[in-house]
Amino acid sequence: MSTSKEYLSFLLEQLSSLDGISYRMMMGEYLIYYHGKVAAYICDGRFLVRPVPSAIKMLPEAEYDAISEGGRKKLLRVDNIDNRELLTNLFMAMYDELPESKPKKKKKANKNSSA
Repeated sequence: MSTSKEYLSFLLEQLSSLDGISYRMMMGEYLIYYHGKVAAYICDGRFLVRPVPSAIKMLPEAEYDAISEGGRKKLLRVDNIDNRELLTNLFMAMYDELPESKPKKKKKANKNSSA
């Protein structure tokens, strides 16, 4: 089950007071970036944030969920998405602890193509 555009739009609206929020669609789901760093995932109608120390501290009751069934990567599920202030403060607290995004690799030209 992929995430609806309405759910994405709602979460983007909740984060709209933050500068530097962007997203990218990936296989019917979404990556949420904060100033170029991956901060959260929207998967199957769930809002999942990286389990960095500040997020764990701010969401002590949050459960860990995998991005996909059988997936190894466990993230914190944020259930209180109606609380705009919580989400804003969460992203600001998490930022310094988020890993830098890996630079994109350049595609190599096909050497076998004929001119």
